[in-house]
Amino acid sequence: MISEFPWFERQFTLDLAVWMMPNIIERLRGTPARLEEMVASLDTAVLTRREGEDWSIQENAGHLWDLEALWNGRLDDFLNGERVLRAADLTNRKTYEANHNASSIRDILTAFRRERTAFVARLDGLDEAEVMRTALHPRLQQPMTIVDHAFFVAEHDDHHLAQITRLRRQSDV
Repeated sequence: MISEFPWFERQFTLDLAVWMMPNIIERLRGTPARLEEMVASLDTAVLTRREGEDWSIQENAGHLWDLEALWNGRLDDFLNGERVLRAADLTNRKTYEANHNASSIRDILTAFRRERTAFVARLDGLDEAEVMRTALHPRLQQPMTIVDHAFFVAEHDDHHLAQITRLRRQSDV
């Protein structure tokens, strides 16, 4: 099995063409369904099991929901002409403080789907000139367009879905 690669060590080539936007939007639109399918048959013990300091399946799902505000905020930054996108909290304090393991997985999934649906609707409403607006990504220190931003979000989704798959395999589910 290929070993995990930490998210914060990833680098990105951010130069996607505008024609990629509909494809990326479909990835983003599909994340809630993929997540729901992955956790549907799991009981609470499996969903909330932690491996050392690593997040549980449910905490990974909650983290996806937690970051919807950042993704939407960065979209605002692009549309408002900001030169630099708002920074993420690299400590993930929101996820740690949320105590997602004490919540219902159904509540997390419902909230994530609601927030993601709103984000995708905003992306769907943009025109070609808007999706090519640029701003500097604060951690990567490179300019990105809204197309690149959407790709970044989709890659982040897939990173956590892969984590969930890894945790499911460890649980022999």
